[in-house]
Amino acid sequence: MGDIGVYIHIPFCRRKCPYCDFYSVGFSEEKADIYTEKLCQVTDIFGERLKSRADTLYFGGGTPSIIGADRICRIVQKVRNAFQLAENAEITVEVNPEKQDIDFDKMRCAGVNRLSIGLQSANDEELRLLGRLHNVSQAEQCIDKAKRAGFDNISLDLMIATPMQTRESLEKSIEFCAEREVQHISAYILKIEENTPYYKMRDRLDICDDDEQAEMYLYAVDKLKEYGYYQYEISNFCKKGFKSRHNLKYWHDKEYIGIGPSAHSFINGERFFFGRSFEDFYSMKIQSDGQGGSIDEFIMLALRLSEGLRNDLFKLRFGMDIPERYILNVKRFEKMGLLYIDEAGVILTPQGFLVSNYIISEILG
Repeated sequence: MGDIGVYIHIPFCRRKCPYCDFYSVGFSEEKADIYTEKLCQVTDIFGERLKSRADTLYFGGGTPSIIGADRICRIVQKVRNAFQLAENAEITVEVNPEKQDIDFDKMRCAGVNRLSIGLQSANDEELRLLGRLHNVSQAEQCIDKAKRAGFDNISLDLMIATPMQTRESLEKSIEFCAEREVQHISAYILKIEENTPYYKMRDRLDICDDDEQAEMYLYAVDKLKEYGYYQYEISNFCKKGFKSRHNLKYWHDKEYIGIGPSAHSFINGERFFFGRSFEDFYSMKIQSDGQGGSIDEFIMLALRLSEGLRNDLFKLRFGMDIPERYILNVKRFEKMGLLYIDEAGVILTPQGFLVSNYIISEILG
């Protein structure tokens, strides 16, 4: 299946955001040292087992930048050796902008060439309600500092339909991103997850209903397009040539290895993951998540992309055209403006993305 992607989970945060359900713990230098050492050991083990080449490396979290440039550089070098990391590999690190002590120059020298900065909003009051530790000024300083270090592939995270957000404040956040001339924007509708503080207080949160969320999302899609950010996935937008190569591995159903507690993998047709604890990770306790790479899974993932379910890629993967029954299952949605169907395949519209789970369940019958 070609070169794989490598995902490294850094589970440390200064403080957990009230909407977040990712696995994360409090940070300390001692815990970070121990974790980095174990991470490097497990990377060696997987490198020896898989004997695969990688062309993307993604540090997610948590807050990867919290462990500092020295540890990140060490892990990059370990992955480079263990997975014969390609010279042109895309290497992404997620960054939170509340601290201004990140050594971007050192990370750049180690080969990190893409940053994903957790902006979320360009409105200080919205940031406070989201439990973020940074303000807009710190975010601006972080972006400027990254640019001075030579980063020319920067992504900003935005959240849609957050408490107290209005169409006007969302527009200002989008304008902020465009004025910084970043190359990529990930724009997510806030989802209230179980086992989070937001879930416990959901009845008291001043957030949009489903119809208002849809309107805000479609407004964001249009506004981002005005600024030259074209949608290539439900929640991802970029300037030409700046799609996230690592994230496309997920949507194209390509292979990747996830290293760290709660990290998921897809290798040799098998899906598996580490449990949500240091103990599971340190003891290499891996849990099966079943078979992967089926036709149904391929279709489900492809329909998240603006390129849609393409017949040429389907044929390359499965040796046949997309079966006619799949097309017939969703033909009626074309008249509703939720998707397009032509000889190339099936493409969801932005309106279709909003009800993609339903459409996907219908296409799979």
